[in-house]
Amino acid sequence: MNQQAQDTYLRMQINTAAPWELTALLFNGCIKFMKQALEAIRSKNFEMKNHNIKRAIAIINELDFTLDKNYEISHNLSSLYTYIREKLFEANIKLDDQALSEAIELMTDLKDTWIKAMKELHATARAQS
Repeated sequence: MNQQAQDTYLRMQINTAAPWELTALLFNGCIKFMKQALEAIRSKNFEMKNHNIKRAIAIINELDFTLDKNYEISHNLSSLYTYIREKLFEANIKLDDQALSEAIELMTDLKDTWIKAMKELHATARAQS
């Protein structure tokens, strides 16, 4: 698929997504950039590694910024985001693919948990209607 078609598809996904799905898209984008950074470390493409880690951190910052801090779970998520950012900084500075792999695993688990919780929430809401 060419780049223009991919961009159009992504814009359509964003424009038609429910708010919870937008969060899932952010998780997916973050994971994609971390995986690209991991590949860049392994292929010794340090410029690409840095670029993708910075993009992943920007997404994590956005996820963290949008948390509603009135809930305890938000503080727990914020701590998790801080930990993942620390792993990304470690991977970027030390070329540590293990730190990056840990960050990918944590973000993937978080995404999977988010999607499962949102699907269950919406299924319960539909059943109660």
